[in-house]
Amino acid sequence: MSARRTNLPVDARRIAEIVNGLARITEPDRPYTRRAFTPLFLEGRAFLEQCFKAAGLDTRIDAAGNLIGWRKGRKPALGTIMLGSHSDTVPEGGRFDGIAGVAAALEVARSLSDAGIELDHDLEIVDFLAEEVSIFGVSCVGSRCMAGLVPEAWLSRAHDELTLREGIVEAGGDPSRLPSSKRSDVKAFLELHIEQGPVLEAERLDIGVVTAISGITRIEIVVEGQADHAGTTPMGRRRDALVAASRLVLEIETLGFAHAAGEGHFAATVGEFEIEPNAANVVPSRARLLIDARAELRPQMEVFIAEVEVLAVRIAEETGVAITPPTLISDSHPTPGDPLVLATLEAACGRVGARHRLMASGAGHDTAWMGRITKAAMIFIPCRDGRSHAPDEWAENDDIALGAAVLFEAVRRLDGQLQEKK
Repeated sequence: MSARRTNLPVDARRIAEIVNGLARITEPDRPYTRRAFTPLFLEGRAFLEQCFKAAGLDTRIDAAGNLIGWRKGRKPALGTIMLGSHSDTVPEGGRFDGIAGVAAALEVARSLSDAGIELDHDLEIVDFLAEEVSIFGVSCVGSRCMAGLVPEAWLSRAHDELTLREGIVEAGGDPSRLPSSKRSDVKAFLELHIEQGPVLEAERLDIGVVTAISGITRIEIVVEGQADHAGTTPMGRRRDALVAASRLVLEIETLGFAHAAGEGHFAATVGEFEIEPNAANVVPSRARLLIDARAELRPQMEVFIAEVEVLAVRIAEETGVAITPPTLISDSHPTPGDPLVLATLEAACGRVGARHRLMASGAGHDTAWMGRITKAAMIFIPCRDGRSHAPDEWAENDDIALGAAVLFEAVRRLDGQLQEKK
């Protein structure tokens, strides 16, 4: 919405300084690229650490390689309220994805100090390690570690002779002490993020209060046909794997539309597609496709999986090809926002005059893993044309500041409410 507000409890100028400072740390020919486990990422981390210290926070890097800034509360035994996101990017990713959340979280800490507000809880600001899919093929490394959910085998994953274990060491972590990064003291976690979609901008709203982070299921289907000469084999005598696979793609889209018209967020995409032998004069003998399906409501996903299985059997019978039973490559369940935190965020929107709506996230976030160990929820701010993971990704600084103001009010409320709910 980018409507400038002058009565906010946060400083928009300081948020812009952090966002712009990180934007300058990028591969020159690929803005804005600062991938985890690279020298540029470490340079960005050094910049952030100085910003944390300038805000009066004590800093440390935990065993998982997460950068943490700490502000002591009056009653540390109550535990910690945590805010944060991530500073790594995808290749040519964008200057706001994750970064806006770190900058807003840090501004909350600074604004609390400026206002002379002491919290009863400790407050921590975190830059999670490797939220984006990293060079090791895995994502949300830091938040998964904080939740105690990183498989030991992941540490041996390698890229160009560097292992994830070694990458964590380079980021300042200590994999030999990885269990120590698991937290039990965090009483609430909040994350601000750009929407990465067009809804808020289209509806001219300021804030999306995220009710749930959709579960992500990936399903592989392999179609086996028969290679034949493309010029001499009669049309009625073919077992064309590509034709059968194409029918699968179209009917999966139809299923996706049907579920999207129901309750909750749902999306289904065939994002990977391969054929063999991939020659102009040969009837395709094999096709492989990978479905990426996302659902806010788990029962809806289970119905979709069953429908895909039935679809594969039917198309195999109708086309004469062999279709292997659909295989679940990965299957994560949705993470609902905590009711107390969601209600607090809605109240905070009202307090600062932010027009908001409830909405689900179709993308994964660190909040999904923090939600396994604490009360957690997140908010979205608008981004131009819904674009993200692209160099032209853009969010107005005043929108980020308004989101930071919502976090500021939410933290103040949670500081008391978490004690009342004990």
